[in-house]
Amino acid sequence: MIVEYIRYRVPGERAGAFEAAYRRAAVPLSRAPQCVDYELTQCEKDGECYVLRIRWTSTRDHLEGFRGSALFGEFLAEIRDYVPCIEEMRHYRQIGIEGDGAAVPTLYEWAGGAEALDKLFTAFYQRVPEDEVLAPVFADMHPDHAKHVATWLGQVFGGPEAYVGGHARMVGRHLGRALTEPQRRRWVTLLMDTADEVGLPGDPEFRSAFAAYVEWGSRMALVLSQPGAKPNPDEPMPRWGWGAIRPWQPS
Repeated sequence: MIVEYIRYRVPGERAGAFEAAYRRAAVPLSRAPQCVDYELTQCEKDGECYVLRIRWTSTRDHLEGFRGSALFGEFLAEIRDYVPCIEEMRHYRQIGIEGDGAAVPTLYEWAGGAEALDKLFTAFYQRVPEDEVLAPVFADMHPDHAKHVATWLGQVFGGPEAYVGGHARMVGRHLGRALTEPQRRRWVTLLMDTADEVGLPGDPEFRSAFAAYVEWGSRMALVLSQPGAKPNPDEPMPRWGWGAIRPWQPS
């Protein structure tokens, strides 16, 4: 992705009309497949200064895709009068320095930290050998498997970066396993039941985020376990929060 910043200086008497124009322009912008998201902000101390941030799928997609489409014509028609007010318009690349602040607790903290996740997966993998669907999958399970999975999920949920080997190691554990959809579905169901039994937080916000990751992670495992799967070894560790994740596309 690439981030475009456009800095405007709009005279105070035109501010209301400028904001109204961008509310209309946001309609075609939000329909553009090249646009990831956008935000228009106003300086707190200097009300004439506005900054528009748009994340594009790539610079080329923006310049050749969006600007070559009918949607750009609709967008420009709404804000054309304010083009002379632009003081800066540039693309910036992301360099990987990013993260969340501490204003909102991480899913790791909300769940109860390492102790809660250890308890969850210890109980879960104690039940696995007795499950007729999952027992064959984990027949050669390492004694520390539950601990490793708890450490993985803890890091994904914003906890310590303690999972040795990163994403490549976790993917490697699934390569060639040829997991089936019934096995995946049973893994999810049993884990959800175990979460209830060990007292993992039951509030709707946490459980929806937890369930979303369990579904996403198990479906990724299913895909990557199939014959011929070629995962990207440089794929970073997923980081899961309270919001939604962007659609994944295979490389």
